[in-house]
Amino acid sequence: MSTLDSVQVKHYMTTTLVSFGPDLEVMSAVHELVKHRIASAPVLDADGKLIGMLSERDCLSIAFIASTDACVAGPVSQFMSTKVSSVTPDTSITHLCQMFTTASHRRYPVVDNGRLIGIISRRDALRAISDACSGTIQGLDLAEKFFSSSRS
Repeated sequence: MSTLDSVQVKHYMTTTLVSFGPDLEVMSAVHELVKHRIASAPVLDADGKLIGMLSERDCLSIAFIASTDACVAGPVSQFMSTKVSSVTPDTSITHLCQMFTTASHRRYPVVDNGRLIGIISRRDALRAISDACSGTIQGLDLAEKFFSSSRS
């Protein structure tokens, strides 16, 4: 699968994102996660910088609070994870797969010059592997890619 070494995160990341501000009531965030059928979302400050991630796991503790407090649990900032691992758009899919196999993360924010530009998930990585094995990477025939690079 050496062809994956040249495939980068930017080729497979999702750029249409659901994100939250740190002051949003966390139950509103939970509703958005459920509505969009996503397991987590980035938390951005007023300048659009990534300051955390809010995941399903983070939200499970809300059940105890919301059950006794009329479904008001507090701001996203009280529940989000602030130690966020991220990747750059130029990270190779091979390196990304190594990251997925050594950590429990299901997705990584893609950050460029401190700004969130996308999300890359395990499923996106599997799509890249599938494309590589079928001979096509984002519409580029691997045979064409090999022959054009070997002529240079």
